[in-house]
Amino acid sequence: MRFAIVAMAAFGVLAAGNAAANEKLAQSNGCMTCHAVDKKVIGPSYKEIAAKYRSDKAAEANLVKKVKAGGSGVWGPTPMPPNAHIKEDDIKTLVQWVLATK
Repeated sequence: MRFAIVAMAAFGVLAAGNAAANEKLAQSNGCMTCHAVDKKVIGPSYKEIAAKYRSDKAAEANLVKKVKAGGSGVWGPTPMPPNAHIKEDDIKTLVQWVLATK
């Protein structure tokens, strides 16, 4: 029982650390200029994105492409500019983090 409690606490610390690192990655790549975790800025919040794509098995691959190439029309008329300057691995990390947001 103690091991389970310690393991759950350690997982919580790791998840919080990863969330902080991912948020820093998002900030350093300009994502937080238009997005926030829990509120609409220019684009939708990460929570809204996660909820919209929660049951879509192809969401990760499709969103990686969309972040890289840019897009418009899904969340309204404001376009998301392309982000080809961000490394593909970083885009994947950010998309996985956004999709895991609750």
